[in-house]
Amino acid sequence: MRDLISMRPYDIAIAYRIYPKVARPALGLPYSDNKLRLAEICLHSLKKSLGNLRAKVWVLLDGCSDAYADMFRRHFDEGDLTLIALPGIGNQATFGKQIEILLEQNDSEFIYFAEDDYVYLPNQFCLMLDFMRAYDDVDFISPYDHLDCYTREIHRHPKWVRVHAHHHWRTAASTCLTFLTRKRTLLQKRTTFRSYCWRNHDCSLWLSLTKKSIFNPFQFLYFLFYEPLFAKILMKAWLYGWLQILFGKRSSLWVPIPALATHLDLEALSPTIEWRELMTGLDNHNPKADSLLKNQKKGLQVSLTHFGGS
Repeated sequence: MRDLISMRPYDIAIAYRIYPKVARPALGLPYSDNKLRLAEICLHSLKKSLGNLRAKVWVLLDGCSDAYADMFRRHFDEGDLTLIALPGIGNQATFGKQIEILLEQNDSEFIYFAEDDYVYLPNQFCLMLDFMRAYDDVDFISPYDHLDCYTREIHRHPKWVRVHAHHHWRTAASTCLTFLTRKRTLLQKRTTFRSYCWRNHDCSLWLSLTKKSIFNPFQFLYFLFYEPLFAKILMKAWLYGWLQILFGKRSSLWVPIPALATHLDLEALSPTIEWRELMTGLDNHNPKADSLLKNQKKGLQVSLTHFGGS
């Protein structure tokens, strides 16, 4: 199987979805008043994070102007890029398109769901691929170390931690919808992921896959009284995923510590990294961009050393 994977033309197949509005959680972050500029910084960070990896990229341009298509052409070679214009079909429908594209393609066994509001650390994407290649029991990886994992009751459960390639990796109960997996894993779990297109919550579908916090009636009662949003999330997990919960195989979701990327959520950025400074350093129109990016790289090296890396 590994010999067949190594013969694929690309290291990673990416389905990237983008729309021309700034999501509410990103408001207050740098460039949140200009979606096109913000989107280019995010895309530029992904391209730098990929480094020398060979990537085939499908882009779902959901209601976007030609300027967005031109942005992708500036960052990826024409032969590696497929642009798909969509008439504003929305969040759930574009996620369904990502599933279709990544299941139908044969360019890589390793596949990546990408959203347009993530900022990545340079030359770090390969760490996710290396970790997944090294362990067959790693089903999913998110580059985002969600702050909720440290602050929310729903994430209070035993976790596994591994050290690989000078980086720490920890299991998680849930994440958002930017993640790495294998094509065969997505094929096995496609029904669960497609439930998002039928109005399931992203956290709910992950909980049905990882089977965390869903068999504890006392915790559910706590959520009913104190955190009703999470009670609703648990109910949706059972409503849409009861077959997976009761009869499906438990999946493992892993995140890096420190993170390799952050979701642009002002209240929940991945901890320990100065993401605002990194974003400014990625701005090609900022005359101080190079010096800011160099300073951020130095800070990252210090952070990795603190966490046991190099």
